[in-house]
This record gives sequence, C-alpha cells and structure tokens, in this order.
Amino acid sequence: MILLRLAVKSLLSRGLTVGLTIFAIALSVALFLGVEKIRTGAKASFADTISGTDLIMGARSGGIQLLLYSVFRVGNATNNVTWQSYQDIAARPEVDWIVPLSLGDSHRGFRVLGTTEAFFERYKYRGGRDVDFAQGAVFDDLFDAVVGADVAAELNYALNDEIVVAHGVASFTEHDDKPFRIKGILQKTGTPVDRTVFVSLQAIEAIHIDWQGGGRSQTPISAEDARKMDLTPKAVTAALIGTQSRLQIFGLQRWINDYSEEPLLAILPGVALSELWNLIGVAEAALLAVSVMVVVTALLGMVAMIFSGLNERRREMALLRAIGAKPRTILGLLMTEATLMSLLAVVLGVGLLYTGLFLARSYVDAAFGLYLEISLPTAREYLVLCAVVCAGTIVSLLPALRAYRLSLSDGMQLRL
Repeated sequence: MILLRLAVKSLLSRGLTVGLTIFAIALSVALFLGVEKIRTGAKASFADTISGTDLIMGARSGGIQLLLYSVFRVGNATNNVTWQSYQDIAARPEVDWIVPLSLGDSHRGFRVLGTTEAFFERYKYRGGRDVDFAQGAVFDDLFDAVVGADVAAELNYALNDEIVVAHGVASFTEHDDKPFRIKGILQKTGTPVDRTVFVSLQAIEAIHIDWQGGGRSQTPISAEDARKMDLTPKAVTAALIGTQSRLQIFGLQRWINDYSEEPLLAILPGVALSELWNLIGVAEAALLAVSVMVVVTALLGMVAMIFSGLNERRREMALLRAIGAKPRTILGLLMTEATLMSLLAVVLGVGLLYTGLFLARSYVDAAFGLYLEISLPTAREYLVLCAVVCAGTIVSLLPALRAYRLSLSDGMQLRL
C-alpha cells in the first residue's frame, strides 16, 4: 500500500509528462479496439449482405462466381437459366418464394438488374432488415426504374429523372429509344443494392426485343409498340429462393443440382459468403497487424519516457535508498508506476472508444452501411486489454532494472 501511494505521488509530481504518455497509450488502445470493432462489424455486414434467402440458383459454374454476380454484381454468368427451368423450380412444393434476377446491362458504370416487385419484399440484409425507399415507390410502369442510394447520390438523380440503359456492362451502345423514368430511390443499405438500377423483367425484354447479335435490328420497335407485345422473359440469370422449411433446403439444392433439362447450380449464401471472406481475409489480418504495431509503439514511448526521466530521478532513488528502501523497492516502484499508467490508459482508451462509437455510429451506418454495435467488450477484447496492462508492466522492467543498479553513492554524488 505504501508503494502504491508513493507511485501515485510520483506520477502526480510529473503530471504533464505522465498525462501525455497515458493519453498516447489510450489513443492506441482506442485505435486497436476501434479497428477490432470495425473488423468484426465489416465481417458481420459482409456476412449479412443477404439474409433470409435459403438458396441462390443459377447456371452451373463455381459457387463463389454465382454469389459474386448474383449478389455483388461482379462478373458475369457463364450462361442463363431458361424461363421454363425457372418455372419448373418455382413450381416445386418446397419453394415458398422465388425472385428472378436478370443481369447484363448497365447505366453509367452501375449494373442494371431486371427483377420483380417481390425483390423489395424478399431481399433482406443485416439479419432481416428490409430494403426501404427513401423516396418514391416500386416500379409499376414498364419503363419505371428504381435506383440505389449510391446511384442517386453519385449521379445526382431525383424522382422522375430520365435515364438510358446501355447494352452490356462495358458498352457504348445505348437503348436510347426506350428511356426509363426513376420511380423510386432506395435508402442506404451498405450492400450492392446501393449501386444497382432496378427495372422489371418485362422491361429487360422490351429494350432487347429489336436487338440481334448485340445491335439494333433494321426494323426498330418503338417503346409504345413494345408495350403491346408479349414480354414474357426467355431466360433469367439467377434466382433467390426461400423454402417452406429449412429442413427442405438440402433436398431442394440436390434436386436443382441434378436437374436434367440443363446444368444448374444451387448454393447456400452463408456458405459461399464464408468461402469468399476467407479469400479476402488478408485485409483483416493487415488491419490487426497495424493496430498491434500502434499499441507496441505507444508502449515503447512509455519506456522511453521512463528511461529519459531516470537521470532526473537518480537523486530521488538515492534518497529512498538512504532512508532504508531496498533495491527491490526501487524496482517495484517503477514497475508499479508503469502498471498504473497502463491501467489508466486502458480505462481512458475504452472510454474514448465508446464515446467515438456513440457519436459516429449513426453517421457510419448512413454513409457506409457499416453497423458498429455498441456492446460490452468481448472476451477477446478483455484479453487484449489485460495484455496491454501486462505488456506495460513487462516493458518497464528495462528501466526498472537500470534504476535498481544505481548505487546510493552514484545518486548522492549528483549535483543540483
């Protein structure tokens, strides 16, 4: 107890230097825990890009490839699924709902997705959250379009603005004879929905009805004439499927994978997302490594501060020895000071972290779609905090051992 009081008074006597050192370590702790929160939040948001969907069906390819183009709008399908096959799957008794997806076109760098109104009811993200409209509503006319939050923000779109869809992903050929009108703008979700232009399946058929071999035919069909034609889709790119019971998922998946009419593939979104995260997990390790180095740097700064103050404190150590303090008391004093500094830094760092989370969470969610949960530290985080305090005590051994070796006469010989 005496050693603790002595350590506290010693720290208070050097308040400015000690305070700055504690603050530096606290910032590093807050950064480390913040990176951990962002890492876990990003991983959870990634895993929750799509939820509530039991299977994703498309042409036979790789599972990750199917996930990339159907959910993340990255890449292209190797083949389409015929409308007849889609209807056969939709008619299965295990299927509760099915949402078709048709990809292939783009608008100023954003992918265009043909689907039905059911997409906005069935697509869920972040553990079951619905896709909500910031303005407007779902398309109800053949040439209505709904745009994601990023599309509207980057291209400065508003309701009723006219847009033209380009043929293909990297094409300069546009379907300018059949423009669309923006009927709805979606709220920010932090998913690929934000960077997607949604139109109906019938609209996809309408803009391609007079196209042959990648170009418009010699007998163009106007938008009004297209409205009068049969616009039943000939094929879709993929489909989201929900089953009547989770017990039926694997049976339906096996049936689709063994479908005899054409080669199809059904994947579980959660499994494919996990595989994809493992492929890009190097960024997670890099973030963790950077935050660890920040904490190590702050602790080394504390050691440097203690070392730099040793010469100034040699008379103090000599006086303590003169009044009967044993060498191990000097050793314990410096280690106690370092432990108290590390402990205070950890407490302050946690306070800074949760203050920052409270202030920034709503903005981060709205701007980036990244949900940072405010909850008590996890067992892993408690372990990190304990490790910081222990590391602060251990690294103080070097300056403490130096002070331990300072002799009484060496200290008393110092001049004021």
